[in-house]
Amino acid sequence: MSLSIKQIRDNTVRARHLMQRSRSQKFAVGAFNIDNQETLIAVAKAAQKLQSPVLIEVSHGEVEAMGLDNIRDLVDNYKAEYGIEMYINLDHSPSVEAAKRGIDAGFEFIHIDISQANHEATLEEITVKTKEVVEYAAFTGALVEAEERYFMGSSNLHTETIDYEEVKKYNTTPEEALSFVQATGIDTIAVQIGNLHGLYPVPKELDLELLQRLRDAVACQISLHGGSGTPLHYFEDAAKIGVSKININSDMRYAFRKTLEKVLADNHDEYAVVKLMPEVYGAVQKVVEEKINAFGSAGKAVN
Repeated sequence: MSLSIKQIRDNTVRARHLMQRSRSQKFAVGAFNIDNQETLIAVAKAAQKLQSPVLIEVSHGEVEAMGLDNIRDLVDNYKAEYGIEMYINLDHSPSVEAAKRGIDAGFEFIHIDISQANHEATLEEITVKTKEVVEYAAFTGALVEAEERYFMGSSNLHTETIDYEEVKKYNTTPEEALSFVQATGIDTIAVQIGNLHGLYPVPKELDLELLQRLRDAVACQISLHGGSGTPLHYFEDAAKIGVSKININSDMRYAFRKTLEKVLADNHDEYAVVKLMPEVYGAVQKVVEEKINAFGSAGKAVN
């Protein structure tokens, strides 16, 4: 059931208040990708148990599989059932048109990522299209997030080690961040400080000194993508420095698949899928709870 414009605007006002609270109270909000209803249940249960605000996020593939309006309804239903503070982020939207559809559907957070569809997109193209989304989002008040260049990695299990010299080439500089924020008017900038999408055989290393310089350079919110596989102490420090949003996907997918494989192996004669899933989303819930505690958002929900 579609939300009214008033309901959408009320939700985005609360979302903006959450981002303001995260800055003043020095915590980060977890943005957790979902692939299906089970992962949504896992996030909702973790949020309820720890009284933490959360973002449910979906990228283009999940939107195509589930549908924008269906995602909106599912999140609203579980938000009401569990009595939690929960919002939706459209993650890595590859085009202006796709981002606008997310805004129209009432998503409170919109990540426009022109370089996702075209890794060679110029800064000028990215800036112009990002600014168009920012102007369109003003109608509902949705918060717009973007980055000035392609973000490394993919949300999968990688077998190669991390080439840190290559990663450093993509790191965001304070000068670039400030220029991009001023040119586009975005609410949140996704920075690269050693973070990259996916899980790797080695843990990720974040440049917290660079993060502090970025925090000093821009007034808007800062987001960290590629949070999976990162030692938790980095998250604790990042939240204190002033990161407001951290994305988690691959850690959840890994827990889901590995647990599902185990459950299927242990239950050869069970064909009622609904009976197999509680252990699976229970494992994902543990991942979400671990991140929430590291982000410092436990007990920060406002219903």
